[in-house]
Amino acid sequence: MTPQSLLQLTSQKCTTGCPILDRLLYGGIPCDSITEIVAESGSGKTQICLQLSLHAQLPVSHGGLAASSLYLHTEFPFPFRRLHQLCLSFRSSNAHHFPVNDNPCDRIFVQSVHSADHLLEIMSKTDPFIENSKNQVPVRLIVIDSIAALFRSDFDNTPVELKRRSSLFFKISSKLKALAKRFNLAVLVTNQVVDLVGPNEGINGLRIGNLGCLHTSGRRVCPALGLAWANCVNSRLFLSRNEEVIREENEKSNGQSCDFVKKKMRKLYVVFAPHLPESSCEFEITREGLFGVER
Repeated sequence: MTPQSLLQLTSQKCTTGCPILDRLLYGGIPCDSITEIVAESGSGKTQICLQLSLHAQLPVSHGGLAASSLYLHTEFPFPFRRLHQLCLSFRSSNAHHFPVNDNPCDRIFVQSVHSADHLLEIMSKTDPFIENSKNQVPVRLIVIDSIAALFRSDFDNTPVELKRRSSLFFKISSKLKALAKRFNLAVLVTNQVVDLVGPNEGINGLRIGNLGCLHTSGRRVCPALGLAWANCVNSRLFLSRNEEVIREENEKSNGQSCDFVKKKMRKLYVVFAPHLPESSCEFEITREGLFGVER
């Protein structure tokens, strides 16, 4: 076991709010680390981010961080309606941990981000913000949802622009890792996927992590931002969404008949992480949140 693996195993974790997912992740999302969630739109990335921001407020004895969160969003508009819906469920399930009339949403600091340079500007002011928060409920979770949106259109596909983009990756990840280490934060970043064309596996023909190729909605995909960004994160999780045809037997007056029904199946995969083995788990999204399913 490498020193990094040992550090991740023993580091404090923030519960996802689901025992099945926590078991897959050996306790939840680790502190002093950058965890990335990769998926196509509508797969549940933001659901996990919102859910984690709420559950970070739970006492340490119940898997939380007893902390507030800083939520940096790049996809517009921010899903306030869904956050309040999840908050109601969270509040009713954990009422004994919070005062009457307490609103957990007040401990999620939401900030919009419009470009990579804007993100760096915000992060330069994050140290004093977190330092000042210690007097109240400290900030110990940073969410960036999503990193890919910041690099979607501002860069051309030229050597100079690619070099500038890689430099920004390094600056952003270095700052996030420094914050995570100094304040023992959990950092959660979401990323998009792009279609994978050609016979090669992984990103640019390289296999990265446990899965040679990722599949979602019947397509072969790979994480956006390429190998340069993959080297900036400590752990990568992948959410897939596929349709499964299920055979159902129905009784009719003339005997047995079969219907074929399409069911949406969602799975979470560990692509790479220094402290986690290759594993996966089915999950579902309900009004109350995102939860693992045991089959």
